[in-house]
Amino acid sequence: MSWLLATPPYEEQKRVSLLMASALFQGASIGPLIDLAIDFDPSILVSAFVGTAIAFACFSGAAMLARRREYLYLGGLLSSGLSILFWLHFASSIFGGSMAMFQFELYFGLLVFVGYMVFDTQQIIEKAHLGDLDYVKHALTLFTDFIAVFVRILIIMLKNSAQKEEKKKKRRD
Repeated sequence: MSWLLATPPYEEQKRVSLLMASALFQGASIGPLIDLAIDFDPSILVSAFVGTAIAFACFSGAAMLARRREYLYLGGLLSSGLSILFWLHFASSIFGGSMAMFQFELYFGLLVFVGYMVFDTQQIIEKAHLGDLDYVKHALTLFTDFIAVFVRILIIMLKNSAQKEEKKKKRRD
C-alpha cells in the first residue's frame, strides 16, 4: 500500500498493478479466517459478504445523496474511535482482555468502520469535485473499508453461529 501511495499518478499501469497486489495480500491475510468460516458453515461466508455489500451500498449511497460536506465532520470522531480501539487492544494484550472487551472491540470497530465508509465516500466525492481524480487511491480507500467491515461481520456471524451450536449441543445432552 505504501508503494502504491508513493507512486506518482502518471504511472497508471504500475499503480493499478500495485492495487491488485495489495488486494491479493489483503485477501491472503484474511484467508485463514475465510477457511475457518468455510469449514464451519459455508453459508456464513456468503451471508457476511452479502451483508457487507448491502451495508456498503446503503452507507455509500447515503453519503452520495447527502448535501455536500455534510458527513465530513465525522472524520474527527472516527479518528478518535480508531484511537480508542487501538489503545483498548493494546491494553487488553498487556493486561489480558476478557470476552466482554473483545465483544466491545468487535462491535465498536464495526461501527467505526461503517462510519469510515460514509466519511471516505463523501471525502472522495469532495476531492473529485476539487479536481483530484485519482481513482486508484480512492479504490484502495474504499476496498480497505470494505474488508474491515467484512472481517468484523464475519467474526460476529461465526461467533453467533458457534454459540447456537453450543446451545443445541447442550440441549441434546
